[in-house]
Amino acid sequence: QVQLVESGGGLVQAGGSLRLSCAVSGNIVSVNTMAWYRQAPGKQRDLVATITNDGNTNYADSVKGRFTISRDNHKNTMYLQMDSLKPDDTGVYYCNADRVRYYSIPGVHYGFDYWGKGTQVTVPT
Repeated sequence: QVQLVESGGGLVQAGGSLRLSCAVSGNIVSVNTMAWYRQAPGKQRDLVATITNDGNTNYADSVKGRFTISRDNHKNTMYLQMDSLKPDDTGVYYCNADRVRYYSIPGVHYGFDYWGKGTQVTVPT
């Protein structure tokens, strides 16, 4: 069974940095696009950044120049380096993986749109 687990959240003062990780497990063969989303209290879940399996990235305008998304395909792990954090960056950060190839007897299967449970990032005012 494919599982995504985020880590690295916490409380950090404005201007500080955090590095989030998202580990994908479950006899993974490959993962196509991965992404970070965040949800602030009382608001909808918004896209923060995406990365394809060949390293192409896209960012929300609000985080461009401050956040860096990356991945290690050998470890099936994605990262989000967050610098110059602002109070508006506060929220629960979720990891998403789409078009996941995984091995399950009797062969390789495709799965779509997997989510982690999220990790809290708090930047106090």
